[in-house]
Amino acid sequence: MSVRMLLLGLALAVAATTVAGKDALSIRVSPAVSFAPAHLVIQTRIEPDDNNRAIEIVANSEEFYRSSTIPLEGERAPRTTTVQFVSLPPGDYEVTACVDRRRRAAIAPRPGCTSM
Repeated sequence: MSVRMLLLGLALAVAATTVAGKDALSIRVSPAVSFAPAHLVIQTRIEPDDNNRAIEIVANSEEFYRSSTIPLEGERAPRTTTVQFVSLPPGDYEVTACVDRRRRAAIAPRPGCTSM
């Protein structure tokens, strides 16, 4: 039985979305390369904002998709969120994190995302 490698098309460096000179959202993914089935740890850092409603974290390849949506409580939400995706099958994955910044009474356009 051959060992199949999970190539995560990612760098261990941090990707970030910058707003007004500050990193509004950053993402760190580890490991960058692993054997399948892989255990992926995704850590995001979000600048507090009263309009932050949720964060969606996605690991996507040609043959597999996994996501997690975590509600946020605006300014009171924790700055750091950690998600673990276990038993990922072999593939080349793109990992993204999107913050939903809708105002309470209005629908805003789709928020920006950070990907690795």
